[in-house]
Amino acid sequence: MRYWLLKSEPSAYSWDQLVKDGRTNWSGVRNFQAANNLKAMKNGDRAFFYHSNEGLDIVGIVEIVKEAYPDASDKQGRFVMVDVRPLQPVKQPVTLAAIKAEPKLADLALVKQSRLSVVPVAAEEWRIICKMAGVPA
Repeated sequence: MRYWLLKSEPSAYSWDQLVKDGRTNWSGVRNFQAANNLKAMKNGDRAFFYHSNEGLDIVGIVEIVKEAYPDASDKQGRFVMVDVRPLQPVKQPVTLAAIKAEPKLADLALVKQSRLSVVPVAAEEWRIICKMAGVPA
């Protein structure tokens, strides 16, 4: 299993909306590096759901339930999307400030490439963040 982090602005699509929907496609990614990360995802992989711009915190964990397929909103056919479903909210949201304050997370792609909307998370980083969030890894 691999681990990821997906960023979404709560005003556009929030954790609460995902929980209400029960499943959604993760579409609209228009950065090639982020799209390559979507292409690398496999069914059963886990991802943190991160509220960007408003909140700046990890608020939940999702599961990848459908691997990369063409993004219907991309008329030129260059980009893909995946489907995700919510697994659980975190007990304690993990803020960007808390992540940056943890030296063991200095290499986390969220910190190093803050504008990228889909980033990988190393297994050890996943364990550390899950502990900070009060959920089992």
